[in-house]
Amino acid sequence: MDLRNGNRRKIRSVRVCRRTQGQNANMKRDVGKVLRCLPLENNNDDVPMEEECFSTGFLKNANLENALVMSPRYSLLREVGRGSYGIVYEAIARKSGVRVAVKKLRCDAPENVELALAEFWALASLEKKHENVVQLEECILQKNGLAQKMSHGNKRSKQYLRLVETSLKGERILGYPEEPCYLWFVMEFCEGGDLNQFILSRRPDPRTNKSFMLQLSSAVAFLHRNNIVHRDLKPDNILISQKSGTPVIKVADFGLSKVCAGLGAADADGEDRTNKNVINVNKFWLSSACGSDFYMAPEVWEGHYTAKADIFALGIIIWAMIERITFIDAESKRELLGTYIRQGGEIVPVGEALLENPKMVLHIPQKTRSSMSDGLKKLLQDMLAVNPQDRPDAFQLERRMDQVTCAA
Repeated sequence: MDLRNGNRRKIRSVRVCRRTQGQNANMKRDVGKVLRCLPLENNNDDVPMEEECFSTGFLKNANLENALVMSPRYSLLREVGRGSYGIVYEAIARKSGVRVAVKKLRCDAPENVELALAEFWALASLEKKHENVVQLEECILQKNGLAQKMSHGNKRSKQYLRLVETSLKGERILGYPEEPCYLWFVMEFCEGGDLNQFILSRRPDPRTNKSFMLQLSSAVAFLHRNNIVHRDLKPDNILISQKSGTPVIKVADFGLSKVCAGLGAADADGEDRTNKNVINVNKFWLSSACGSDFYMAPEVWEGHYTAKADIFALGIIIWAMIERITFIDAESKRELLGTYIRQGGEIVPVGEALLENPKMVLHIPQKTRSSMSDGLKKLLQDMLAVNPQDRPDAFQLERRMDQVTCAA
């Protein structure tokens, strides 16, 4: 349902939560310098290689001839997103011709460093790929016009260690403002936009809904199996790839994610690590109240939660997607998928409403003519249970989602 002026509620930012990341229609040009890459094994942060990393040569009004002469690894084509987190470009890999997304994050303030490192650590920790999780091709650290390829836990890189120290100490230690440090994330490009754009620009399609529910459940199970709690699941952070001809979900934006380190190692007796993950990732307690409030579980508002918070957020997303429940973000003026509770003249996030009234009954489905099956209705009610112990974990959810979609 579309809420207009009197009923708009602004998505609040909690801790280091980012706001809506809309596309920039003006496609502003990046005026950054061409970067030179440092070899990974080199300890000297200021020794350039001959091969450049990025060129703005393909952007409007830029010098195309110079870009071709310099033969950069990636040419930035256009800006596709901008926010407090940084800038996202569509780019092309020069050697392969493959389109990629390049996210540029300015690492000056500690909170920006924390976001950047959280995303890098989460994506770099994944030893295996998953079709429904955005793939990180490489991460490049830039300072003073020079750059170095990042590797997870590279203790030989002075710049990397400075970033970690900045994040841990919570204070600026990277030098003068006129010499900023940047992280460039090179990832697969998703031409279908985000889940909001994809769903709301098309007619309702039950087959697409079923496919997306299965893909989302599979992605979250994969992340939890690898001890990653996303903590900011929302339609803005779910991208759509259409390279194969059919839409494929890509969970992205891991700036608020948490890698639950130390989980999953098998005991000396060889106990199965998968079973240990099922138990431990849902017993690893987190205390930073972060996320976007329309998708936050009740316990996140209190600052004491586990990976089950991702299940709640996914329940909100799926419910909104099936019934096309939307609200207008007061800041970006965008129509966003998200369920809520009406209280008088305003709308309240479901998690916040449940925290205030744990006995409140959610009316699923909301619409009287909904085609939602009884199985999906029960699953959504369980996913949105006020008590996290009453929610399925990601692995149970994956199995139940298979059953629900097959029966529908």
